[in-house]
Amino acid sequence: MDQELYRCSAIVDRPPLRWPEGKPVAFYLGLNIEHFRLELPATSTSPATVGLVPDPMNYGWRDYGVRVGVWRLIELLDRLGMPASVNLNSEVCEHYPRIIEAGVERGWSWIGHGKSNSILQANMGIEEERTYLREMHEVICAATGTAPKGWLGPALTETLNTPALLAELGYTFLLDWCCDDQPFDLNVAGMISVPYSVDINDITLFLGRNLPGEEYVRMILDGLDQLVQDGRGGSGRVLALPIHPFIVNQPSRHRYLDRVLTEIAARDDVWVTTSDAIADHYVSQKEQPS
Repeated sequence: MDQELYRCSAIVDRPPLRWPEGKPVAFYLGLNIEHFRLELPATSTSPATVGLVPDPMNYGWRDYGVRVGVWRLIELLDRLGMPASVNLNSEVCEHYPRIIEAGVERGWSWIGHGKSNSILQANMGIEEERTYLREMHEVICAATGTAPKGWLGPALTETLNTPALLAELGYTFLLDWCCDDQPFDLNVAGMISVPYSVDINDITLFLGRNLPGEEYVRMILDGLDQLVQDGRGGSGRVLALPIHPFIVNQPSRHRYLDRVLTEIAARDDVWVTTSDAIADHYVSQKEQPS
């Protein structure tokens, strides 16, 4: 089956993309704040007990993120004056309202991220999924006071109906399709794709590859340097850094994220912003007369 959500487009054939002040790279921090159900397996630090109910080792490891890790991260973001783009499970609003309060105080951008990262909608029928997405959306709107415009599926999952169903709810961009360094149009009216990353996701690097912290820093900053070089060629790029507080904000890893974000915040060739602002800027530039 060939995908029909977007057309092929070589980056060298597109009109130039300009970021504010002519900066070559737009950066956003993709902060995943998630709820996991006790009775279902999910992202794990050890396979030894996956599937047990309860699974204290893996559930507790994940729960560290909302109890401790995110607060360590908030201190860092406050120090740097850096915004967050939050991929939010709606069940977080019920179970961890203190995090929602902190995010609202700081003006975080909220991105719909399903109900729970223990539930994937990949096999849902269209009416089941329509109800699921509407319920998720209404909870996030009520808790945050804003209507999300962006979407990241739990584990980056969708059905063939997801983009159109999200458009019905007023969503305007997806993060699931990690195939580009720039936003691009989708074949769904009013919908675009905004870059996200599997390659430098902390799940990939720390769990999948067991990368040392020093290599985490080097890999992300090397990637930034490459994107800056590309963007100076005349068309801006996006660096998305996805993180999970139960992974990168563990005491043994937090200092490496601190180094990365401190470096990015200090650079004058990077527009530090949110996924929402990137989407809005892309659309507004596209609509300007050539």
